[in-house]
Formats: sequence, C-alpha cells, structure tokens
Amino acid sequence: MPPRIRTRVGRTLAALALAAAAALLAAPAAAASTPPGTAAEPAAATGISDGAALQDGLWFGPELDWGSDGPDGYADRLGETAATYAVRLSYPLDDRARQDWSRAATAASAQGAVLVLSMEPRVALADLTGDDAAAFTAMLDRMHDDYGTHHLVRFAPEMNGSWTTWGQQPREFVRAFETVADAVHAGGSGAEMVWAPSYGAGYPFERADGRLEDLTAADLRALDTDGDGLLTESDDPYGPYYPDPDAVDRVGLTMFYFGKGEAGAAAGRDVPLETNSAPDDGEVAARLDERWGYTVPQTSTFYDRFALGENRDLLLDTGALYDFSLPGDDELAVKQGWWRQVFASLPSHPRITAITWLETVREEAEAGSQEVDWRATGSDELADALRDDLSALGEVQWSPITAVITAEQGAASTVQVRQGNDEMNWITGTAAVLAVAFVISGLVGRLLPSWRYPDDSATRDLRIDMVRGFVIIVVVVTHIEVLSPYSLASLNVIGAITGAELFVVLSGIVLGMVFPAAIKRGGEWAAAVAAWGRARKQYLVALAVILLIFAVSFVPFVDASAIMTFTDRGTGEDGTTTTGRVYDLYPNADRLLDYPPPWYAVRQLLLLEMGPWPFNIMGLFVVLSLAYPALMWLIRRRMWWVVLLGSWGLYALHIVRPDLAPLPSQFNAVFPLLAWQVLFTHGLVIGYYRRQIIRALTSTPGKILVGVFVVGYAGFLVYLWAGDSFGFEPAPFPADLYRMLYDSGYPRIDLHWGRLLDLVLVMASSYAVLTVAWKPINAVMGWLWIPLGQASLYVFIVHVFFVLAVANIPGLDRQSFWQGTLVHTAVIAAIYFMVRKRFLFSVIPR
Repeated sequence: MPPRIRTRVGRTLAALALAAAAALLAAPAAAASTPPGTAAEPAAATGISDGAALQDGLWFGPELDWGSDGPDGYADRLGETAATYAVRLSYPLDDRARQDWSRAATAASAQGAVLVLSMEPRVALADLTGDDAAAFTAMLDRMHDDYGTHHLVRFAPEMNGSWTTWGQQPREFVRAFETVADAVHAGGSGAEMVWAPSYGAGYPFERADGRLEDLTAADLRALDTDGDGLLTESDDPYGPYYPDPDAVDRVGLTMFYFGKGEAGAAAGRDVPLETNSAPDDGEVAARLDERWGYTVPQTSTFYDRFALGENRDLLLDTGALYDFSLPGDDELAVKQGWWRQVFASLPSHPRITAITWLETVREEAEAGSQEVDWRATGSDELADALRDDLSALGEVQWSPITAVITAEQGAASTVQVRQGNDEMNWITGTAAVLAVAFVISGLVGRLLPSWRYPDDSATRDLRIDMVRGFVIIVVVVTHIEVLSPYSLASLNVIGAITGAELFVVLSGIVLGMVFPAAIKRGGEWAAAVAAWGRARKQYLVALAVILLIFAVSFVPFVDASAIMTFTDRGTGEDGTTTTGRVYDLYPNADRLLDYPPPWYAVRQLLLLEMGPWPFNIMGLFVVLSLAYPALMWLIRRRMWWVVLLGSWGLYALHIVRPDLAPLPSQFNAVFPLLAWQVLFTHGLVIGYYRRQIIRALTSTPGKILVGVFVVGYAGFLVYLWAGDSFGFEPAPFPADLYRMLYDSGYPRIDLHWGRLLDLVLVMASSYAVLTVAWKPINAVMGWLWIPLGQASLYVFIVHVFFVLAVANIPGLDRQSFWQGTLVHTAVIAAIYFMVRKRFLFSVIPR
C-alpha cells in the first residue's frame, strides 16, 4: 500500500472512530430500556541556519494557494512531506503580510519544511528604504528564532518581465535587492537571498503587457546591452538585473508551461490557448539551453552564466497549466509530461537543487483570463504519479529539514515546571509539611472528635467535593495569568502535583461512587447509556467551545490569539531554549471556512487536534468517559484486578514508547492517554470500593501502613535533601541521587513514579486532615469549594471564556498585585454566582 494511502487510511480510521462514537452518542437515548514514512531526525533550531548544511538532496515543494490550501492538505494528497512551501507576500511588510507569513511559518514548521518567500513590492522600487529592509529582517529573525524556519527569499521575482509593477527597472531593482540582502545577511536568520528572473524567451515581452512605454532613459540605456539604442530581443534578458554577487545566495528561474507552443513565448497573451497539449519532447532541455522560443540566438545559457559561472545553486519555479474546458490531451499527459522533462534535466544540471511547483487554481491571463488548474496533486492519479516519479529520482530530500514544531509541542509548552535546583527542594518541603499534617491529624482526631466528618456511609462524599472545589479554583487561577495571592498559593501549594492529576483521579473516584446508584435507578444498561450520553455531551461541548473561540476571533477588537496561540515563556520542560516561540493551537482552522471544507481540517476538528490551550485536557475526559461504562462492567464483576493490570500495562507501554499516541488529539501532548488513564482507572476502583477501602485503611494495620508510607516517603526525601545540602553521603544511596531525582522520577507529562507517589501522599494527607478537622474547614471554605467542586467540569468549561475576557482587558498590568487580586476575585465570584444560579446547567455538563 503506498505511504500516502497508509497515512490517509490510518488518520481517517482514527477520525472516523471518534466521529462515529460521537454520532452514536448524539443519537437519541431512546434505547435506554432496550438490551443491547519515517522521517529523519530534524536539525536543531539553534544558531544560524545554513542552507548548504541543511540540504542533502533535491528540495521539492509547492507554491500553494494559502487561502484554500495548506501543508497538511498537500502532504495528505501527496503522501509525503515536501521540503519547501512557497508563499507570496507584499513588501514592505504590512499587517496582512505579517499575519500570512506567521501562519505559513507555523504550518511549514509543523513539518520541518523550508519556506520560500516571494516578496512582491507594493510600492515603487524607488520608495523602498533601509527601514523596510530592517523590518523585514527583524521578522525573518523572529520566525527563525520562534520556529527554526529556514527561508529562501525571492525578492521581486520575475523582475525582467513587463507584467510586474517592479519589472524592467534594473537600476532601482538592483539597489533594492542589495539593500534587502545586506540587511538579511547582517541578521541572524541564515536566510538565503534568491535572485529569480523569468525565462528570457520573448524578452522584452512588449506584447505581454505594454510596460515598455514607461521606461526611463537611464533604464533604457542599462537594458540596451547591444548598444543599438533600442530594447529588442537582441538584448540580454538577465544581465542588467543581476546585483552584486555577494548579495545573491542562490539563483532562481521562473519557467512555466502554458501549452501554446514555441510561438507563444514571443507573442504571450496574443496567442490564444485553444487546446490542452502535452509538451514537445525536449522542450525543457531546449529552454535550459536557451534555444526554445528565441528568435535571436543566445550566446550563453542562464544556467552556465549564473549557476555554474557564479557557483550558485538554482531554484527552479515551474508548473504546467491545464484548462478543463478545452479539448486535447488529458491532464496527466500534460503535467506529467512536463515534470518528467524537468526531472530528466537534473543529471545534466546538478546545480538545480530545488524545485517549486505552482499548486493552485486561478484565472490566467495567458489563457484568456480563464480559470486554469496548475496543481500536480489535484487528483489521486496525479498525486500518485508525481510521488512515484519523485521517488524514482532517488535524490529527493523530504521534510523535516529543520526542527519540527507542532501544535502538540505548543500544548506541551503550556506545562509550567519550576526551573533550577529548587524543584526537588520544594517537593521535599511540601512532602515534609504534609507528613507533619498527617501526624497532627491523628492527634486532632483523638483530642477533638467533634470536628470529624459526620458520615462515611453517605453516597456523596463532601470531602471529595471540597478537594475538587479547591483544585478547580487552582486551575482557574493558574490559567488567568495575573499576579495575586491566589496565584502565589496555586503555584506553590501541592508540591509535585498540579490540579490536573487530582482533577482526573477525583473524577474517577466520583464516577466510581455514583455508578451503583445509577444502576439502582434503571439497570446496568440504562446506566451505561446515560454515561455515554454524558460523554456525548462532553464531546459536543468540546467542539462547541473550540468553534466558539474560533468564531470570536473574527470579532473586531477581540484578540483571541491569547488562547488560540501560546507563547512559550521558557517555563516548560524545554526550559529557556524555546522562550518566545509562538505556537498556533488552531492548525488549519481557517480551512474550515472553505466550501466544502477539506477533510484534513474537519478531521483535525473532530479529533480535537485544535483548541484553546486552557481547554486541552477536555479531550482526555471525552475519551475516558467513553471507556467508563466498559470499565465499570468489569469492576462490578470483581474484575477490578483486570482493569488495573491492563491499566498498568498501558502505562508501562507509554514509559517504554512515549512517542506512541493512540490519537493525534491535542491533549495527548500534555496528558498522554496511555499514562494518564492510570489515574482514572484507579479512581474508578477506589470510588466503587470506597467503603471497603476506608474500612481497611482505618483499621489498625491500615493506619500503620499508611503512616509508614507517609512518614517513610517524606523522610526519604528529607534524608536525601539533607545529604545534598549539608555535604554528607546519604548511605546507602549515591551522593548525587537527590540531584538526579527530579529528572528520573518527577517529570510532569509522563507521570513517573515520583509524581505518582506524591499524588498518593497528597490524597492520603488531605483526606486525613479533612476527616478529623471537617467542621472548621467546612465552616470557613465549604460554602465556596463544595458547590464549585460539585460542578467542577462546568467550571472548567466556562473558565475558558473568562481567560479570554481577562486577556482583552485594556491596560491590564499582569504584574500588578492589586489588579491581579481584583481580577481573580471577580472571576471566582462570577463563576460562583453562575454555579449557584445553575446558569446553562442544562447545556454544559457538570
């Protein structure tokens, strides 16, 4: 099976699986009473990129219509990831150009591809300044620093043509090109300047557009290379436009096939396109020899003069058009006939090291302003043929060429970890405090029995709701990134554990507790259908939130990029090396506006591969909720050991193969399903057998066991910390064990052993404290934490919109303590009010 088909089938099956599940869940619950191509490792994105160092074969890629296509769509059609993607931008840069560039760089970097920029002047060449070049270079440097993107810059391409507003102005073009080149070479991006005229047959193209009447006397003298006082086909079509060689890193040549025969080269638009015809044998070779289309013999070729003569690699910009309204040869014969001739010319022209193919459908002046198709992947037949012919070359270098930076990495970068040597110190200190609190709770329980939690036999355990309420407030405060007492507490209160771990395990406990009651109400099948109904609701709400945020991004004066993108703060697991990198968390979302939207964009939506960063864990809950009824079926039949054995098997698989992802969903980069399911499954078992577990752990042997674990674990960390701090070897352990402990046991994403032990410590200590000191804690915080905890999923969903709202407060100083305190207080109060009023409870799951 071809790689494109394997890739498409695999992704499609995954998307259809989740979409089908959603469709089943969306169906009426009326049946409630009825029985039932390995790529190379990319180069690191550090230092100045060197095109020669990056290139290890022929670079081939498309020039896309970025308004209706993108790298993902092209890769999906071709079955390979192209080495380059070309985009046309206006120069000097305006807001639209910066936006389009950033979007293209984001999409290309997700495949580690090179970006070819065709910079088209939108003002007169004489009006271009050094400041314009400096602004362009600054953007180049930022794109390189953020994404590791290598750029080929085709400044004012086809400058020898009469059809461009910057054409046939050699003196101003050379000045502008050298100005841009000087700025680019002085920058740190390592971008390559590409001098790229159009193939010279038909020059000076007076029948193409008529711009020759606008030539100044000075330009006419520069262009009159034979000195006859006229600009004719006898004059050099290339030389007058060539800048200082030091300004040129690569040369380029535009050479399209219009299908009108050799006469069309000179006559241009005056020759109508009447039929689709495959190229004549040897046409590409004749063009490269400067023999095709000329009425005056040429003394040398472009390739010999500028590729070989100037020792520069050549970027060939090409393509073949097809008009479906005309008779003649079929599309494959025309387009394959052209690209095969291009490929056949490569052995005799080894300096052609990169090819861009025009991949668009557009109106074409050469075709009488009719819409024509330039695409080489517009059909499966074409795409398969192109891929096969490229593979037959044996020298094509596919992406990744540079570092691959994906939306998944962007999601992973949202993880906040402490940097420096204080990571284990804080974990150790927190463990010691929790151990002391655990010991004191035993004394309080004996001395003040009236403070105890009143009823361990109730169906609903308010202690769990209390903890969930605290956790969800931590999540809200953490995501609304302003300085306040709330933020200081939320970032430093639970040691190695974040709100996410507790959120998942406590959700499992609650679901395990309530399932028996659901069975009593309507039977096991009805309980399962109701559970799937909840999963359906979660999934549909997840899609709704994703689409709502996307829709809000089009509202004037609302900056949705605050949650649709993520700027690396240098606090993720990659440290400061990625500080400032901007990740697009809505890959290909714009394609959803196409009619019809391409399947790859729809698939990314259905699989939750896009979405706001504060919301990414929602996908994990959808998947776990789908598995919930089946897991409870096993647990009810005393096969909890099967559930846990399978769960630990999946966890072990993740530790061995952390790159293995059952779904490409956004959440998997932050909350890997194979690892994080272990929290949920244990929660289900704990919740279902809660009473038996409480009886066992509150017995004398149980208390001893829990006490030994809590004190022993905390004592172990304190002992290692003391050895590291006071300079003695903590026998029998190695002296450097403490400094290696965080990396080996406490990584945030993969839930290593240390983080799991810390979670057990937090749960045991907090449960013990809440049990013996329930009444005073409930009196102080129960009014807030319990209702929020009982509606924690609702709070999580609505908090996304509060994060967006706060991000758009004009003039907000996020480092202002009083402003941050006011914002956090107002948000918590608003959410509490919404919960008390049950606002949209019928729509949003709780």
